[in-house]
This record gives sequence, structure tokens and C-alpha cells, in this order.
Amino acid sequence: MFLSYTKTMIITILFFLFCVGLCNGANHKTPLQGRKGQWQLLLNNTGVVGMHTALTYKNTVIMFDQTGGGQSRYKLRKRFNGTSCRTNNNNDLTDSTCYAHSVEYDINANRIRPLRLETDPWCSSGSFLSNGTLLQTGGYHQGAKRVRFYRPCGNNQHCDWIQSKKSLSDERWYASSQILPEHDRVVLVGGRRVFTYEFVPKSSPNEKSFELPFLHQTNDRNSDGNNLYPFTHLSSDGNLFVFANRDSILLNLRHNRVIKTFPQIPGNGSRNYPSSGSSVLLPLDHKDRFQKAEVMVCGGSSTGALNAAKSKRFISGLRSCGRMVITGNKHTWEMEYMPKPRLLHDMLILPTGNILIINGAKHGCAGYDNARNSSLEPYLYTPKKKLGKRFTVLKKTMIARMYHSSATLLPDGRVLVAGSNPHGRYTFQNVAYPTELRLQAFVPHYMEKRYHTWRPSNLTIEKHAVGYGKEFNVTFLLDRRPSDEVRFSVYSPPFTTHAFAMNQRMLNLRCRRMVRSKEGRVEAVVEAPPSSVVAPSGYYLLTVVNGGIPSMSQWIQFAHA
Repeated sequence: MFLSYTKTMIITILFFLFCVGLCNGANHKTPLQGRKGQWQLLLNNTGVVGMHTALTYKNTVIMFDQTGGGQSRYKLRKRFNGTSCRTNNNNDLTDSTCYAHSVEYDINANRIRPLRLETDPWCSSGSFLSNGTLLQTGGYHQGAKRVRFYRPCGNNQHCDWIQSKKSLSDERWYASSQILPEHDRVVLVGGRRVFTYEFVPKSSPNEKSFELPFLHQTNDRNSDGNNLYPFTHLSSDGNLFVFANRDSILLNLRHNRVIKTFPQIPGNGSRNYPSSGSSVLLPLDHKDRFQKAEVMVCGGSSTGALNAAKSKRFISGLRSCGRMVITGNKHTWEMEYMPKPRLLHDMLILPTGNILIINGAKHGCAGYDNARNSSLEPYLYTPKKKLGKRFTVLKKTMIARMYHSSATLLPDGRVLVAGSNPHGRYTFQNVAYPTELRLQAFVPHYMEKRYHTWRPSNLTIEKHAVGYGKEFNVTFLLDRRPSDEVRFSVYSPPFTTHAFAMNQRMLNLRCRRMVRSKEGRVEAVVEAPPSSVVAPSGYYLLTVVNGGIPSMSQWIQFAHA
């Protein structure tokens, strides 16, 4: 009986170790070096400039520009009032309401359909609510105080923009938007000549905006502010990190109080619009209970770039990047350098946890015709490598993506790249950088066929709506035993515009246990984030990453019980 008991215990221990080994990975490695990725041309004409982009949980991408930009390349049959738009009428040819300035791109079908905008969303902001609705705020002129909603329904139906009857307290032109831990509450920060923040929705009918002296302090009057589109990140403690120009604070929104003032990022120049560097919150991890929050800021324009560009002198941008942990008590910028100067670029978190730096220019600043020397080569930044070894230059594109370009990560692992228009109107000839309507995808190297045996496939999530702290089941197929690391990440797709991906967020989740059958079927139990403080409620892309090779992602929703 003792021998039988001992045998049973040994089998149990070995089974446990096998499960742990699968969660943490067996001792196999994949060859990931020397891969630069590929580019795909998806469409020759999106009709409108991809100035603003957002991926919806229906696997479509919303793209829009400005209604005052003149004739787009997507003509409508009817205006808002229902009257027809005629091709032989001169007034109709110049009437912006006869042209779409927003489209929905169906990823799977590779086609677009027009959407109707009532007011101008030029240089606006956005956040996704818990049910997948895009809350879109601000813009230009009559659109500066407007609130718009887009509830995705899939491209086979006819959902469209809905404009709220309620207005914002202040004009939000070049403002940033951040979703908060409270259910479907958003904070809007800054704007041109606006030094306040406000909430949507309001907590009471009489609630107005709140003064933020920090925005006065960082305002550079000689450079159109240099603190527009401030970088905002929700810290893991529920407070709001705000970076503007070269300075940053931690703001307690409940008490309207600055609780930390961080060191100024070293070096000259500026990081925010119109200097237009970019920023990202590095992935949060279950290993420290999602407590460590680290921000990265890269690129921007040199001091005096705006005034120089007005005189047709284009100063080299910034190469420097800074990383700083914003939680805890020690705050120091760790500085490093990109291969070349860069501004007007996007920073996206890939499923691997690495950062893709894409689009942009090397000289000048943001604004109409204010930049030169396009950045055609994306950079891959690997946060866990040693300092000085973190940047890799990837395959270049032949299409310049300058001012008013954007990028967004797709569920299949590709990166959608759209837009570029350094002009007040659609301009296709006799300029250095014409209006760009071609749609591309950058395909990371790990999506190549040679990695298919490493790639988790047929990913299935048992429950698509999961409560905080709850366990949920994930199954997938794997041709071989897991590699040295299997990770389960969730990613909150951002609203991307003007070199900043608002609300972008990745979390590496805890795998409780995992078992692989002989047929290659893997069953895992994964733990949801503990609260909306570290993961605001809404739709996330869940990805299984096996030794650096990610699966195609599936949607999961985290919600309050």
C-alpha cells in the first residue's frame, strides 16, 4: 500500500511539474534573429486620410480626417438632409457634405464603406467604452465641443456616427482622452489654448472643467504650445500620468491634486505637439501583481523647429528616448538613442511585448509642410534587452507617412498603416509629400510560414465576458511542445492620432495551469486582471505567445460583476 501511495505521489508531482513547465515553457527556443518583416499594399484608395484610426471588436477599423479638407476621394450620393449630390453641379463638387470624411475598413473583406460626420473631428480624441462603443470627443470649430459615438455592428449592417446632444465644457482641439477605472468614465486633458481637464460623463449636471496649472507651466507660446496632445497614461495605482513638453506629473483625479512631480526628461527640444514625439506605457505584468508601471517617451523636435520650418529650414529631430518607472518612490529617466532622429511617429505594443516605432520624419515638426526626410524604416524596440542593444531596424516602406498618418495593431498580428497629409486640403501634385490614400500593412517577421509549427492556432476562449480576478479557460493547438516561455497577454486597442496611441495597454496574465494532450491540444486556465484599476473594463485582444511566436488574437471582455 505504501509503494502504491508513493507511486501515486510521484505521478502527481511529475504531472504538476509538467503543467508548470508548460506554463513557463519547456527548454526550447525559436530562431528570432535577422528578420525584418514585410510590407503589403492593401488598397490603393481609402477615400479619406487615415488621420485618426481605431480598431473595433467587430474586426473593423474606423478611419477619418477633417470635414474641412475639401473633396475626399469618396463621393456620397446624398447629403445629411437627404438631397442628392449631383456630379454635374458645380456647387455639389465643392460641397464637403457630398464627400465622406470617415470610412469603416473591413479587415477580412479588405473593403471600405463610408460613414457620415456631422461636425468636424479634426485633431480630436477618443476612447472605447466597456461595450465596445467608441466615444469620440472634440475637434475643430463647431466640432470642438462635440461628443460623438460609434457603436460597431459589423460591415454587413449600417451603423454610423451618432452625435450627442450634450456638449463638452471646453473646446477640445488637440486634447487627449483616457478611459478611467470608473465604469465608462473618460477624462479629457488639454487642448489648444485650453488649460483644463474634464470628465465625460459629468458626475453632476453642474460639473464643469477643472483647472490644471501644469498645462500653463508647460505651454511654450513661441511654439504653438508644445504641450498639445499631452501623453496620458493610467497608472497601476489609478492615478493619471500626464506628460507635456518635457515635464510630467501624477494627477489624483478624485481630489484634483498633483501628488507627484517627476524629473524633467533630459535634453533639449520638446516631445508633444507640434514637436510630436510619442509615448507608450510598457506592458504590465502579473509577476509583480501589475504594480510596476513604466512609461517610455521617444523622439520629438529640436528647440526652435517650428519657427525654422516656417522659414523652410528643417532642423534635425530628437534621437533620444527616455524610460521612467512612475510607481514607487524612485523616479529617474533612463536615456537611450534610436538609430536616427524621429518625430511624427507611432509607438505600438506588439503581441510579443516589444514596441514597434513606425511612420514619421527625421527633420522639422508637425503642421502643414513643416517636416522633411520621411522615416521609411520602422524600428523594433525590445525592452528586456540590455541598454544599447534594444533597437533593430526593420524593412523600409516606399510610402512616406508624415503628418496626419497613423497605425494600429490588427488581430491577425499585422500592423495597419494609413494616412499622411501635410496640407490643409487634399493635395496630390506639385508638393514634396502629397496626400496619401494608400493603405498598407506591415507584417512582422514572426508571421512568416516558417514559424507556423511554433504558432499556437485555433485559439478559443471559453467565456468572452470575464469578471475581474476570475479564472477562464483557453484552448489552442500546438504542433510541438511549448517553447521556453508561453505567455498570455491581453491588449487594449488604442485610438491613434497625431503620433499618440491613446488608451493603449497590455497586460501579461497569470497562467494557473496548462496541459497538452498527445494530439497537440493545449488547455490552459488563465486568471483575469484583478480590477479595473489595472485594466479598465472593455474589449481586449487575447494572444498566446509561444517562445516569441504569437497566435492570432481573439476578443475577450473584462467587466465589473
